[in-house]
Amino acid sequence: MATFTAFIFTILVTLNIANAQSNITQGSSLTPTGSTISWPSPSGLYAFGFYPQTLGYAIGIFIAGAGISQPTVVWTASRDTLPISNNSTLSFTADGRLIVDQTPGQPIDITGVAGASRASMQDSGNFVLYGGSDGTTPLWQSFDHPTDTLLAGQRLVVNQTLFSSVSETDQSIGVFKLILQEDGNLVQQPNVGTGETPFTSYWDSQTVGSGPNVTLNLDSNGHLYLLQNSSIYIKNLTELRRGDRSERAVYRMTIDVDGIFRLYRLNLSNMNESITYESSSYKCAAKGICGVNGYCEVVNDVARCRCLPGFEMVDPVLRSSGCRRNYTSEKCKIVDDGRNSLFRMTRLDNVEWEDVPYAAIETSTQEECSSACLDDSICEVARYGGRSCKFQRLPLKYMQVAGSDYTDVGWIKVCESSFDNGNDRTNPSNEVKKVRRDEIFVIGVSLISFSVLVLLILGAVVCRAKGGWAYRNVYKHVNVQLFDDIGPRAFSYGELEGITDGFIEELGRGSFGIVYKGVIDGSNKAIAVKKLKEELAQDGEREFQTEMKVIGRTHHRNLVRLLGYCCEGPERLLVMEYMNKSLSDLLFDKESKPSWEERIRMAMDIARGIQYLHEECETVIIHCDIKPQNILMDEYGRAKISDFGLAKLLERNQTKTFTFIRGTRGYVAPEWHKKLPVTVKVDVYSFGIVLLEILCCRRHVENDFSVNEAILEEWVLECYEKDELWRLVNDEDVDKREMEEMVRIGVWCIQEEPSLRPSMRKVLLMLQGIVEIPLPPNTSSFTKSLTKINIHTPRPKSKRYPEFIRAPD
Repeated sequence: MATFTAFIFTILVTLNIANAQSNITQGSSLTPTGSTISWPSPSGLYAFGFYPQTLGYAIGIFIAGAGISQPTVVWTASRDTLPISNNSTLSFTADGRLIVDQTPGQPIDITGVAGASRASMQDSGNFVLYGGSDGTTPLWQSFDHPTDTLLAGQRLVVNQTLFSSVSETDQSIGVFKLILQEDGNLVQQPNVGTGETPFTSYWDSQTVGSGPNVTLNLDSNGHLYLLQNSSIYIKNLTELRRGDRSERAVYRMTIDVDGIFRLYRLNLSNMNESITYESSSYKCAAKGICGVNGYCEVVNDVARCRCLPGFEMVDPVLRSSGCRRNYTSEKCKIVDDGRNSLFRMTRLDNVEWEDVPYAAIETSTQEECSSACLDDSICEVARYGGRSCKFQRLPLKYMQVAGSDYTDVGWIKVCESSFDNGNDRTNPSNEVKKVRRDEIFVIGVSLISFSVLVLLILGAVVCRAKGGWAYRNVYKHVNVQLFDDIGPRAFSYGELEGITDGFIEELGRGSFGIVYKGVIDGSNKAIAVKKLKEELAQDGEREFQTEMKVIGRTHHRNLVRLLGYCCEGPERLLVMEYMNKSLSDLLFDKESKPSWEERIRMAMDIARGIQYLHEECETVIIHCDIKPQNILMDEYGRAKISDFGLAKLLERNQTKTFTFIRGTRGYVAPEWHKKLPVTVKVDVYSFGIVLLEILCCRRHVENDFSVNEAILEEWVLECYEKDELWRLVNDEDVDKREMEEMVRIGVWCIQEEPSLRPSMRKVLLMLQGIVEIPLPPNTSSFTKSLTKINIHTPRPKSKRYPEFIRAPD
């Protein structure tokens, strides 16, 4: 009887806590340094307001009851706008909005809801805005928008995602996510956007096929379980220990900084918190926990991040920042008295990583595989297994200690000088000594060079005598293999003249020059050769060659490969892989207009390519001429950025540069015309224009259109403000919400002030629906305002809505 009474008491207490709520009236405000920094729940267990954050403050919901020394954050507002300055004010305005004002005239709307008559911080941990005629209709509640935590009574629905935080003191979106998929499977993955493979997932609930309409639920007794249609039991994820149920406790499930989600139990009697469940007890389970080029190992029950040999931590405090070389490739490639480069291969045992090779060959032994990678100027990592030798570029992603059944052997190319400084942490027994063959190499190179020189001279003589046919016949035997085996090489003007048959077949013209088609005899491999305009060909020879070699080392599926270049006298030419269609051909041809899904995929492809140039190359590369004519399409419909041979390079510690204006009118960012230093944000601006063209399938300027519609960006803003987006897509059936979000992203990208434009990483996350798309500020270069659109909820992936854009009847 006593047990039953205690059970009833617990239920009543739980119900009272859930129903208890505070009342916050219009006009109320908070400041992070004032006397009132938060609005507490009736019991004081939860509070909504400011809490200390790295380099400032954040706004959210946190456990702050008596006995809690540090607030435990359970929900965070506007995670990607952190931190907030100490002169900010959080206000519940007279028109029923919840805003934080830290920059005059540019308030941040926390919820995207207006017209609320009152707000409430409930003892359940839910913050609610109420409206309606009687003030009891919930207009918005934090339980519907979880960040990294679920509380008792809260649900995670299909396509909703929990994102880990950057660190314990920084609640910005981190590198891991927990997503409930449409098929009913709950999956943990690195936060890398769309296109994940089974390799990137490191935990799942094994409930594939349980969908649709599945929810993840947490009840007041600490049971975490999956339901279908809110009634059909699928699986209980937690097996709780038996305890004293008379003890008052609250539960929270959080995906922690280390990528593991855990269920915490807070004993309200003594305010002690314990872990009752975790998705993995192995502290290195999360893929990517140590960032690129790093791997995790457990030492004394603590997860430690290690770097590859020849690498060091980018930020020892923020381990997810990964590892970088402790030397520069240029210094290691110095040739001294004809000797070879100072690279050597080091073996990596029992380690696996994301398998994305750019080439594969067959070798008999792992030593042959290692040597082949060492001799390849592009190869940085090799993986050998089953006679297959795969070549890969850095960085290595998702490195982890492999299981006992993993038999592949890895090799990494490392500069010898990095070992002299004591940075080699590999086991000496696993190292393969470099075989020094400098004398043989020098002799071999000399013989090959002499042979090539003789053949070229002979070819030139024959070419003059017989109109070039014999020249190409000789040339094909010399150079066919070079395209496949090495990076970009220097060509003579005569070689390219022969390949293009005297620059006869013109593929197109642009602001930088003319592109011709060429064919490598013997392999029938088509290439594109671009002759730069004379005024662009006056860069210093050394600078031009340096930039071409750096750009040539780029390798990404959304970049057209640069095969070579010519820097001879006044001539500057680029040699690239050939593709026969551009984005311009597809978008502006009514007969070949791609579908809406295809256009969104193209936009994401372009964003990935630009992000790679900006953030993932050893040297930051600014493309400077993003436009549909420079986006080529491969046979699989994949968009590839081309013509980045005229890009500007930035060192890692450099954020801006001065240069003469580059690019195409209409796509050029305003700072070019103001003769201001340019940054990677000029590419973001150009991408914004291209994105609007992709959405509307029309050029940014159409002189045949009416005055109001001639300039695309102005027309887009007008239609956006008037809620007439159907005009942009010509009555095409398109998801209205998705269209609004895509347009909003474009508007952010074309802000006149470069600092307001998002990074390409942020752009890609917004395109993928991972992060919120805030309301853009008024754009000074336009006359229209976007004050009527107010959407702040991230787009669920792959979800279609019943409301479509079409012309009204």
